[in-house]
Amino acid sequence: MEEYEIIEYAKGSGNIDILKAINFKEPTYIRIESEKRFTVGTIVKSDGKAVFEGTEQIGTVSEVKSGSGITISTEYDIKYTGGYSKDGSTIYVARTLPKIVEINGKQISLIESIGRHHELVEKWLIDDLYQYPYAHEVATKIERQYVESLGIAWHDYDEQVGKLLHENYERKLEKSPKDLDMSPYVASSDTEAITEIRNSADP
Repeated sequence: MEEYEIIEYAKGSGNIDILKAINFKEPTYIRIESEKRFTVGTIVKSDGKAVFEGTEQIGTVSEVKSGSGITISTEYDIKYTGGYSKDGSTIYVARTLPKIVEINGKQISLIESIGRHHELVEKWLIDDLYQYPYAHEVATKIERQYVESLGIAWHDYDEQVGKLLHENYERKLEKSPKDLDMSPYVASSDTEAITEIRNSADP
């Protein structure tokens, strides 16, 4: 069984609460139905069907989203370094970004840390009608958990990757995906980037 962290609960019908939780390893996003109320941040375990607190079953899984079947493309220029298609089937990582970096003697795939563990999670939450700032906050936490699970200090990773993100943002876009979800740019009121993306989008 894997551990999941509760990120939200809402009142369902009758005595059933609807919980949402994320596991950083895959990552995996599950919807839980339970008669027991939990606070955000609570850790539970699940085998993909039942949900447990300790040895007590406290709910069932009604929906699962995982990274399997997702395409990660590195063929385009992405202003914010990572992004996702409108339908969520494709995660984009900027073609100018190194696929692997070395931090304090350890290698890490930015395709995994930025693409699968940040952008994918962020898109799940955006599609679930969360506001972008919260979706980004949760996705950053998942990215951090993944990075630290590899024995890499978040401060060192954030400092090195942050420089790459800044360099990438400063580059002029030449080839943007036509189906890029613009939610992060709209939420950031980045009209300059929006114009540049539209002007460089594939025909």
